[in-house]
Amino acid sequence: MSSTHPNYHLDDDLLSSVLAILDTFQDTYLNKSLLSAGMVTKLAIEGKRLQLGLCYSYPCQTQYRDIVMAVTKELAVLDAIDEVECEIDFQPDTVSAISAVEPLPNIKQVIAVASGKGGVGKSTTAVNLALALAAEGASVGILDADIYGPSIPMMLGVEDFKPVSPDGKIMTFAPAHGIAAQSIGFMLDGDQAAVWRGPMAAGALVQLLTETEWPELDYLVIDMPPGTGDIQLTLSQKVPVSGAVIVTTPQDIALADAKKGVSMFQKVNIPVLGIVENMSFHLCPECGHKDHPFGAEGGQKMATRYNVPLLGQLPLQLNIREDVDKGTPTVVADESSQVAGIYREIARKVGAQLALCQAQPKVSISMSDDE
Repeated sequence: MSSTHPNYHLDDDLLSSVLAILDTFQDTYLNKSLLSAGMVTKLAIEGKRLQLGLCYSYPCQTQYRDIVMAVTKELAVLDAIDEVECEIDFQPDTVSAISAVEPLPNIKQVIAVASGKGGVGKSTTAVNLALALAAEGASVGILDADIYGPSIPMMLGVEDFKPVSPDGKIMTFAPAHGIAAQSIGFMLDGDQAAVWRGPMAAGALVQLLTETEWPELDYLVIDMPPGTGDIQLTLSQKVPVSGAVIVTTPQDIALADAKKGVSMFQKVNIPVLGIVENMSFHLCPECGHKDHPFGAEGGQKMATRYNVPLLGQLPLQLNIREDVDKGTPTVVADESSQVAGIYREIARKVGAQLALCQAQPKVSISMSDDE
C-alpha cells in the first residue's frame, strides 16, 4: 500500500510495522488488541506525522488522554514517525438480546439494573451508573421501572418535574445532570401510592418506555423493581433489553436472592453483564482499617459461580446515601472521589461487556490520497 502524493506516503514496510504494534496494544476492557477489536478506522501519514483514527464500541472518554499517550509511546519506536495525531470516537451498535422485539426508536442499548431483594442499593447503583456512562461520553437516559416505590425523581433532584404531552400521545422527559429521566413518580402527587396489580404495573412500564419522547440515546438504564415478578417478565418479553446488571451486598440472604435474579435473566436469554457489590467494606475514617460488616467476597464468589464479571465493589460510605438524598449522586457531586471513580470503572466495564455480546463491526483502514 503506497501513495505517490507528495504529502502522503506509507509503504508496505511501514504499514506492516504500524499494524504489528497496534495488534499488540491490548484494550484493558475488551481483552483484545486495537486491531483485532476492529477499533482502527484510519491510518494515514503526512511527512513523519502518523494520523490514527480509533473508534471505541464502549464509552471511555476519561481514558482518552492515557490511551493516546500509551499508543504514541508504542509507535514512537519507528524511525519513520516523529508524531502521532490520534482521533478517538465512540459509536455503539444497536443491540437487543430479544430478537422478537423491535429496537426502540432513538435508543441503541437498554441496560436493566436488577436485584433479588430490596435494600441493597440498586437504585443508587442505577442512577450513578447512568451518570457514569454519561461522564464517559455516552448519551444516556434512565427509566424508573420501580412502579411501587419510584425513587429516581428524588435521587436526581427533579421531584417537581411534571411531564407534558404536546400531541396527547408522547410525553416529555426530565433533564437531570445531563441525562434524560422518566418515572411514574412524576405522575403521582406527593406520597400517593401506585396501588396496581402486577399486569397493570407491567403495562405502565411499557407505556413509560414507549410513550416518552426520548432523545437519541446510546444507553437507556432501567431501574427495575426488586424481585422476579410480572414487571421483570414483561421486560424480558416486550422490551429489547441488551443486558442486565445484578446488584447485591455480601450478605448471604442478599446473595441468595440475587442468584434468583441471575437465573431469571439467563432463562430468558438476557446476558448478565456482571455483578455490583454494594456495602462491600467499611474503611475507618480514623485509622483506615477495613471491616466487612456484611461478609466478604460474596459478590466475587457469585460472579465466579455464574461465570460473569464482578463489575465493582462499593464501600459502605455515608456520603453515597447523602448524595442521592440531596439529588446530586456521587458521580456528579464529587467527580474526583474514589467512589465516583469506581462507578466510572463499572460503566466502562458494562459498556465493554455489551460490546462483547455483539459481533464486532468490520472496519476498513483508509490509506487513500484523499486522507
